[in-house]
Amino acid sequence: MRPFVSRLLAVAVAVVAAPASAQQVTFMTGPQGGSWIPLGGALKGMWEKSIPGLQITQTPGAGIANVRGVDEGKAQIGFGNSSTTVDGLEGRPPYPKKVTKVCQLANLYPQYFQVVALTSANIHSFADLKGKTLVTQPKGNTAELLTSEVLKLNGMSYQSLAKVNFQAAYTDAVSLMTDGHAHVFTLGTTAPASAVMDLASARDVTLVPVDDKTMAALKKVNPGYNKLIIKAGTYPKQTKDVPVIGYSTHVVVACDLPENTVYQMTKTMAANVGAMAAVVKAIEGITPRDMALDIGVPLHKGAAKFYKEAGAI
Repeated sequence: MRPFVSRLLAVAVAVVAAPASAQQVTFMTGPQGGSWIPLGGALKGMWEKSIPGLQITQTPGAGIANVRGVDEGKAQIGFGNSSTTVDGLEGRPPYPKKVTKVCQLANLYPQYFQVVALTSANIHSFADLKGKTLVTQPKGNTAELLTSEVLKLNGMSYQSLAKVNFQAAYTDAVSLMTDGHAHVFTLGTTAPASAVMDLASARDVTLVPVDDKTMAALKKVNPGYNKLIIKAGTYPKQTKDVPVIGYSTHVVVACDLPENTVYQMTKTMAANVGAMAAVVKAIEGITPRDMALDIGVPLHKGAAKFYKEAGAI
């Protein structure tokens, strides 16, 4: 009997020693070489340290794939871009169907849709793009989709322009602009963007502002967009603040993740902004109010609980 009792005790001790709240989750981050993989590693480390029993497996991904992955149960956490996440909630292409199981955790940092024109081209508004030569990203890229939408909202299309160049590399776009083969360059990225800095060192350029009418119409179509400001002095010879269309890099989670887990995740992020900013400088100085900004994606109950406690919503 004694060996049996001994084994029984050993099993009992093992059960007691195992964390009662052990939870395995998958976190889809970004493509190799981008900032989402190291940022995901930083978040994994701080979350596992702060939340007993939480174990995170990190895998590569991309914005739209991550949202689909969370919706389909392949992952429980993922990075996304606010505008294309909203497209998923609405069931717009390239999503095959409406996304229904994805909730918002936190906004992290802004991406700026920048419309950069040669000063000599006299482009001061979106309406002035008519008849000009444009360079943008390949079709289906966030900035290209936004360029097409902005033209549409101003009564134009690509056919209204003299020519459109679709370039995968920012360096190629900058070369076209520098040589005068394109009048205007659109891109969606952080500000200052190194590509725009390179262009501004070779040619005089102007940032084209978004007008209130276009911004309101765009936000009505997709609340994942917000008006952001590129501060004066961000680029050479930029003497004024310039309002532009913006969207957020954000973190989404499965809506059925436990409320307390997500509450602790959100609280941990808010307490470790410096650690996140050490990986992606654009996160520097974000507050719970910034993290909680409504981008058209429903807040997870756990995240909402923290933001209410913090006075952010």
